[in-house]
Amino acid sequence: MDWFIRMKNALDLMETKMEEQLDIGEIAKAAYSSPFHFQRMFHMLTGMTVAEYNRKRKLTLAAQELAMTSLRVVDVALKYGYDSPESFTKAFRKIHGVTPSEARNPEVSLKAFPRISFQLSLKGDQDMDYKIVEKDAFTVAGKSIQVSTKEGENHRQIPAFWNQSHADGTIQKLAAIGGDEDILGICLEMDHSKEQFTYLIAVKAHSESSGDGFGLTNIPASTWAVFPSIGPMPGAIQNVWQRIFQEWFPATGYEHSNGPDLEIYPPGDTAAEDYRCEVWVPIMKK
Repeated sequence: MDWFIRMKNALDLMETKMEEQLDIGEIAKAAYSSPFHFQRMFHMLTGMTVAEYNRKRKLTLAAQELAMTSLRVVDVALKYGYDSPESFTKAFRKIHGVTPSEARNPEVSLKAFPRISFQLSLKGDQDMDYKIVEKDAFTVAGKSIQVSTKEGENHRQIPAFWNQSHADGTIQKLAAIGGDEDILGICLEMDHSKEQFTYLIAVKAHSESSGDGFGLTNIPASTWAVFPSIGPMPGAIQNVWQRIFQEWFPATGYEHSNGPDLEIYPPGDTAAEDYRCEVWVPIMKK
């Protein structure tokens, strides 16, 4: 319950500062959380980034002011943090489908993006198994892409990347490098300001391996919370990710440590109902 109250306090603070530049550190502090963990939690819970939510709320309030007051478009643009009427018009049209000037027409329909509220949801109908694992640093060889977190794009881009990697032979080449090692899906270099991160399909690289044409990445030593996923990909593992942030983190004394997230894929039919894989989340005590 305390966690829901902290999130509510953070959202209330964000709402009072809509006319200011978003200060994620200050907002996260209201939730007694690190900026990184707050942004990961927010994205997993709402399906949008903090910046995206803030942008939509600002443009909702801006539309209301244009429709109900005689303020100039340039003044409304500056009030809500836009450097020029042109950038404001572009963002406004993307949300509302009309220009700021057209929003003054009483016959024009505008979009209203409401405030988000978190409500206590009593679950407990399904156990969530996990274990805590300490693991030393290791090196992986793999292929990466830049993934957007806007509008849930990551849930579409990552499965498409896996399909492409199977089709072009990348998975088979990595399996040859790794030998008996599992295939890894790795989320790293999370950049909340740009609303993107790097996703890597990889295998553990042996010390004598040069990567055979694949890039090498070091995964630092960490404490990991390890969660099993059972079911066909990608739906099963996406559900596990959601439960980790909706249920496990709020119920424990841990938060994300900012390190890479791992998905461990053993050999097998990933479309099978009984396919088993794992999610490894780097954690630290709050």
